[in-house]
Amino acid sequence: MSLCVSLGGSSGAPVRSLCRLVTQFRHLSKAQPESRFQPLLCTRRNMSSVQVTKPVLYSYWRSSCSWRVRIALNLKEIDYDIKAVSLIKNGGEQHTAEFREMNPMSQLPAFVVDGNTYTESLAILEYLEATHPDIPLLPGDVHKRTKVRELCQMIASGIQPLQNLAVLIHVGDEKKKEWACHWITRGFNALEKTLETTAGKYCVGDEITMADCCLVPQLYNARRFQLDLQPYPNIVRIDQELENHPAFKAAHPNSQPDCPPEAK
Repeated sequence: MSLCVSLGGSSGAPVRSLCRLVTQFRHLSKAQPESRFQPLLCTRRNMSSVQVTKPVLYSYWRSSCSWRVRIALNLKEIDYDIKAVSLIKNGGEQHTAEFREMNPMSQLPAFVVDGNTYTESLAILEYLEATHPDIPLLPGDVHKRTKVRELCQMIASGIQPLQNLAVLIHVGDEKKKEWACHWITRGFNALEKTLETTAGKYCVGDEITMADCCLVPQLYNARRFQLDLQPYPNIVRIDQELENHPAFKAAHPNSQPDCPPEAK
């Protein structure tokens, strides 16, 4: 009111328009004093009460696919929880209806983060690389980056699936060692040949990459089946370079909460 009076003598229509705007503003302020700011206030209260939950890795102590992810999480210094899923107890906990809801393939690992579930180890590694790039596991150079992925696929697609637990159960106890050694040997022959041109200190050059995350668990499997490793000097040397690295030591099966005491 006082604004309209003080400007009343100066000009006609502009002043009347201004007065109408002031009146409308006052009306809105009185009619809806809370609703205009309630969303902001609610957001602030919600933010103050939100508890940040850590990612959860569903893992088995000797699962090489879970092991790859554990190494990558450790290398990237990501805090996470482990939920153990036994691949052998009661026929395998991965076959329960509850776990199949999480992963219809009934396989490990499963990684739950921000309300999302991811199930294939290489896909999880790519997710971690995209969301936590500060400690990279893929080189910036496109040639080296492609070679890293090539080595990962050689192991994750060409070796490990042919000697994993489900396949060995199908093959049977009498032939499982021969079967596993055959396919690991075939894969290691190709892997060793490739490493002759890609390796530096590690699988690709002198920086740890996803390929190293895949190599170390596969070599563990080779030793389990008593494979002769003499033909593979590059594979063995890289494994030795990494065995005392803190991220790799913490991810080792013997360091897992579900590792049986007799296996340590």
